[in-house]
Amino acid sequence: MDATNVSNAAPLHDIGKISTPDSILQKPGKLTDEEYRIMKNHAAAGGEIIRQTFQDSDNVEFRQIAYEVARYHHEKYNGKGYPEGLVGEAIPLHARIMAIADVFDAVSQKRCYRDAMPIEDCFAIIEHGIGTDFDPRLARIFLNAKDEVVELMREKR
Repeated sequence: MDATNVSNAAPLHDIGKISTPDSILQKPGKLTDEEYRIMKNHAAAGGEIIRQTFQDSDNVEFRQIAYEVARYHHEKYNGKGYPEGLVGEAIPLHARIMAIADVFDAVSQKRCYRDAMPIEDCFAIIEHGIGTDFDPRLARIFLNAKDEVVELMREKR
């Protein structure tokens, strides 16, 4: 796995949200079932956007990683994610990594509908999701890097 390609692909994971109405993306409260169904389409849409945008790219590895990260970052290790309900290691490695980073980032940052969670709660969410939401091996690697993650977050501010 080329870390540069993964690093460059990661910011594209939610590119499919450009196909989601702003009224849903910026809604301050809980989404309705229909709004949530529309929101979930961003993963499949993102995969297609990546495929079309980078179809002529010579960097085949980047194109594949970006596609996998965009399409599969909401798959859950137990098969209850979307868009395909993939289970365990059937979920591409890069998407399993992105799933952890995406959830951690989502809960640790302020959103239009809620404040950022305390850092200890953010790590607890990852720990609680081991084996259900997240690949157990990857989640433990992330949790073992807690000090480094906290330091990176400090630098980001």
